Amino acid sequence: MRILVTGFDPFDGEEINPAREAVFALPDEIAGAAIIKAEVPTEFMQSTILMRELIAQHSPDIVLCVGQAGGISGLNAERVAINLQDARIPDNAGYAPLDAPVIADGPAAYFATLPVKAMVRAAREAGLAAQVSYSAGTFVCNHLMYVALHELRARPDVRAGFVHIPYLPEQVAKRPGVPAMPLAETVRGLSAMISAAVGFEKDLEVSEGALN
Repeated sequence: MRILVTGFDPFDGEEINPAREAVFALPDEIAGAAIIKAEVPTEFMQSTILMRELIAQHSPDIVLCVGQAGGISGLNAERVAINLQDARIPDNAGYAPLDAPVIADGPAAYFATLPVKAMVRAAREAGLAAQVSYSAGTFVCNHLMYVALHELRARPDVRAGFVHIPYLPEQVAKRPGVPAMPLAETVRGLSAMISAAVGFEKDLEVSEGALN
């Protein structure tokens, strides 16, 4: 089994992106699956091109995209990607789409095909804060999740999803009160989630719904 795991480069003036750092710190093998690591640009158009190239090149069995979400305190397994680009800030190419679709003729949304509830439980059992999230935003993270699921729409044998992770401690040194997670803990949590993605073909039948 091959698992493609992607992490974004730094954006919005940051010198580091925990997603890239965590992805490249993952073991080369998890739960018997080979981990293929790739950096993707925080750019709407180029991330689309690269995702398509990576899927074609590696023929993965699972695609897991990882991104930074400043302000969260745990690992967020995203359940849905929406067909919307609405950028509060420009991407790294200076592009800031407003109310534009990710794919012009695509459906309104795609649900993750990974077992997100099982992944969240695995992270919690590893001692990490984790939850199922029902909004991946409208920036490049949501965009890339949507693109991956769209590319794989006719491939039910290939599952895909997205996990948002917190800032690293060094990113919040001048941001009092903003949560962070050490790199080693993030890697441990992602490893547990990947193990669950390998081990569960069907998700857990438990509630992880949100009230707001």
